[in-house]
Amino acid sequence: MTAETRTWQGPSAPERLSLLRGTESIAIVGASDKPSRASYFVSTYLLSSSPYRVYFVNPVLREIMGRPVYPSLADLPETPDLVDAFRRHDDLPDVARDAVAVGAKTLWLQLGSWHEEAARIAEEGGLDVVMDRCLKIEHARFHGGLHLAGFNTGVISAKRQVLS
Repeated sequence: MTAETRTWQGPSAPERLSLLRGTESIAIVGASDKPSRASYFVSTYLLSSSPYRVYFVNPVLREIMGRPVYPSLADLPETPDLVDAFRRHDDLPDVARDAVAVGAKTLWLQLGSWHEEAARIAEEGGLDVVMDRCLKIEHARFHGGLHLAGFNTGVISAKRQVLS
């Protein structure tokens, strides 16, 4: 893959927060049953720390964490508000087309994923798009679960903590 010129402009932090607040269901496309994969880590977080209904999409798996896995977005029991894509770069335009076809509201491409064609397809289909951002990190950041160092300190304060 060659480096793609980035011309697309994504939503601001307040706009991303609004997208997350307007989301009730999330489909994780490319979900994995391997704990070492990013999709598994994000799924674990979403199931334990968010109010979302989470669905797994992967045509070769039947179950992840005791939950059913669906072969495609079209097979889900409801239309997902947000489609979180964990797929190879070249597969992302098809994921965007599928998200448009089922009537999703948002296409979210994970940290490290940037595909201008996929963004164009989704936006032309009426979807909001977020690229190169981790859904888990963004949710935790907006909901008090992420410290600048990347973990929850359990302290709510406007002052920096002084360690002795």
